[in-house]
Amino acid sequence: MLQKEELKRYSRQMILPELGLKGQGKLKSAKVLMIGAGGLGCPVLQYLAAAGVGEIGIIDDDVVDETNLHRQILYFHEDIGLKKAEAAAQKLKKLNPFIKIETFTERLNADNSSSIFANYDLIIDGSDNFPTRYLVNDTCVELNKTLVFGSIFKFEGQVSVFNYKYGAQYRDIFPEAPQKHEVPNCAEIGVIGVLPGIIGTLMANEAIKVITGIGKVLSGKLLTFNALDGNMQVFGFKPSYKNFVKSNNESISEADSEETPINIADLIHQLNQEPSNICLIDVREEYEYQDFNIGGINIPLYELKERLAEIPLGKILVFCCQSSQRSKLAAKLVKPLYEGSILYLKDGVLAS
Repeated sequence: MLQKEELKRYSRQMILPELGLKGQGKLKSAKVLMIGAGGLGCPVLQYLAAAGVGEIGIIDDDVVDETNLHRQILYFHEDIGLKKAEAAAQKLKKLNPFIKIETFTERLNADNSSSIFANYDLIIDGSDNFPTRYLVNDTCVELNKTLVFGSIFKFEGQVSVFNYKYGAQYRDIFPEAPQKHEVPNCAEIGVIGVLPGIIGTLMANEAIKVITGIGKVLSGKLLTFNALDGNMQVFGFKPSYKNFVKSNNESISEADSEETPINIADLIHQLNQEPSNICLIDVREEYEYQDFNIGGINIPLYELKERLAEIPLGKILVFCCQSSQRSKLAAKLVKPLYEGSILYLKDGVLAS
């Protein structure tokens, strides 16, 4: 329920017929996680806090640096050296005392992404590196979370919404990350200070539309903006990977899937008894596999169809991933193409 003070605070947006009291109630009930409290995160956080999003999570392990201040407008000179997530939270609480804010000052990685994301309805990615972007995307797909995405480079920015109602995802438009030397960071190439404000505000707008159900979301569309010439374009794109999940917000579950789970204890027993009969396939991304694995071969889920020849014949296949969602999809994909038993690791490699 909105308090009397909140009704006054949000009155100018609540009089919009598209939003109204119902829409404001949705904002109040929403739980949003912001990845990164830098150039993009600052305007996103300010506008979502001002709009009345009820719970906001901020994850960022960085500290405020003097070189941030020309574009990361949440921070003041006296904030230099402070954790960005905590400094941002302090500012946002002063902006709107009616919202809840949770901070995570550790670095996002394959070990904590699922547990953190699970508590939020909407994920917003303002990260500045490709490994994090792919991790965020893959975790959102695995947990069926909508992802609002933004990026900036010199004078240009991009905005899109991924995995919205099982729609297109980040990998559909950017299948593979560029090499490190191909994309320099802001410290090397520079960025004009107003650009993250423009792109971040557009990201906040998409988040509000997703939460309240108004307007047309940038799902299957990539908005680009050039700050030098003011040119803004929207490009359409379609999912390039087979959609293994059902429509109408129903994901594959134990009850409606023919795939068979195996727990970690039984897998270890089978490997000890007959190791030559089992082929363990980790379908996470290479960086996840290198960070932590329980053995086997690594073939990312979205490369399975092209790399089927690498799977040995006559084996019991056991697919594994971080939590079991991707491994279930892998088992479903391979089953019609493989003669033999196919299992997936229940609860994923983290259960080990």
